[in-house]
Amino acid sequence: MLNILKPPGMTSHDVVDFIRKIYNIRKVGHTGTLDPDAAGVLPVCIGNATKFVSYLLEQDKRYRFEITFGFTTDTLDKSGKIVKSGPVRILREEELRQVLNKFKRRIKQIPPMYSAKKIKGKKLYEYAREGKRIDIPPIEVTIYDIELVEYEPPYRVLIDVKCSKGTYVRALVRDICEKLNMPGYMSMLIRTEVGAFKIEDAYTLEEIREKKVLLQPIDKFIELPSVQLNKMEAEKILKGQFIQNRYPIETSLLKLYDNNGKFLGIGILERNKIRPKRLL
Repeated sequence: MLNILKPPGMTSHDVVDFIRKIYNIRKVGHTGTLDPDAAGVLPVCIGNATKFVSYLLEQDKRYRFEITFGFTTDTLDKSGKIVKSGPVRILREEELRQVLNKFKRRIKQIPPMYSAKKIKGKKLYEYAREGKRIDIPPIEVTIYDIELVEYEPPYRVLIDVKCSKGTYVRALVRDICEKLNMPGYMSMLIRTEVGAFKIEDAYTLEEIREKKVLLQPIDKFIELPSVQLNKMEAEKILKGQFIQNRYPIETSLLKLYDNNGKFLGIGILERNKIRPKRLL
């Protein structure tokens, strides 16, 4: 695993291509797309670690974002065309905090039209580029925490949010502006955390180019209970066989290690037996 500080102006796929060239390996994958204009934490799996990308996609995320008031764009961020403008009023910080607190719960979001969300087999941005309107069903996400960081009246506000996977920050900005009854757009986005990956520990592309980085083992970031097998059990698991569950674990998925502490992969508990689900 590599914790990468993605710069603005690059797609997440651009970063993956960069890593492929640096390490001369094809098997590279990221664990959650960041928009090209956004910056911040982009965890990347290398080699056999790519087998476990799906187990990292469920992790919660934390963002810092900026809202600029005065107009709205079709993409809800600074890359789009202005579709609406309006007057801007000076807000009281208490009013801002009250509005933000209304989102601190399980909420329903309508994904942005300019997004990779698929409806009827096509990505929403493909419909948008064709000029087609389509009914977008809402999705459920959780806002665990949302805090006002800074307000520069009347045009700029900086906010921190911790949210579940699948949350569209641009949609959150749109909904906050609607509650405030002012047009606005997301003028800046930085992802500061993905699960255990923190922005303060992320490597720049320059540091990666110069190989001034420390690769981390994938199992360190898979948030599942773990069991250490004896030699015979480990051999059976590696052959794709079941073993009897003799461990005080009730969760269905778990990390498996051999008798020397080497990570083997993910197991699944079924009817008091453990079978391999995804091996390294």
